[in-house]
Amino acid sequence: MSKVRFTISMSLDGFVAGPRQSVDNPLGVGGMRLHEWAFALASWRGRHGLTGGAVNESTPVIAEAFANVGATLMGRNMFGGHPGPWNVANPWNGWWGTNPPYHHPVIVLTHYAREPLQLDGGTVFTFVTGGIAEALEQARAAAGERDVALAGGASAARQYLSADLVDEMEINLVPVLLGSGERLFDGVGDNLHGLELIRTVATPQVTHLKFARR
Repeated sequence: MSKVRFTISMSLDGFVAGPRQSVDNPLGVGGMRLHEWAFALASWRGRHGLTGGAVNESTPVIAEAFANVGATLMGRNMFGGHPGPWNVANPWNGWWGTNPPYHHPVIVLTHYAREPLQLDGGTVFTFVTGGIAEALEQARAAAGERDVALAGGASAARQYLSADLVDEMEINLVPVLLGSGERLFDGVGDNLHGLELIRTVATPQVTHLKFARR
């Protein structure tokens, strides 16, 4: 069976997004600082159609995160747009333009039904209203023999962590303090549900902490 692999960037004080998230500022105030280490990498820029960039200790971590992924699973807040029912007259198509960087099926957890959305490069967003188990079942079917990437956001990740459904977790710990915003582990409990630290890669910009089931 394919693995569920969760990757996210987090501040030292435990936030994965800053306060006052909005359509214009999806990561909240200060939230972009959590990803500056990745934006500078050639491997990240290449997936977004950009040239140039750095090659450093984080490069193989990024490469590993993208390897052998056949489908991505995300929450409604990460797909974004606005809360509540979809705007039928002006539907939200995601933060990534007409050619998102996924290039494979993406399953979106939501309370509101919507027809699948097909964009360029092979990315198809499918919207699932039946909860985390149904969404994971569809993601596994779409991924085939490859793995499922759990992209976030925090609410979706907490649900899968609490349900003991995450096989690997990569926390990209960034040496900044956001002070407030959305915490990753609120309500998850006092343990990591069988996940153990198996690798640490430390750089001045970010420390990569990989957890897995032994």
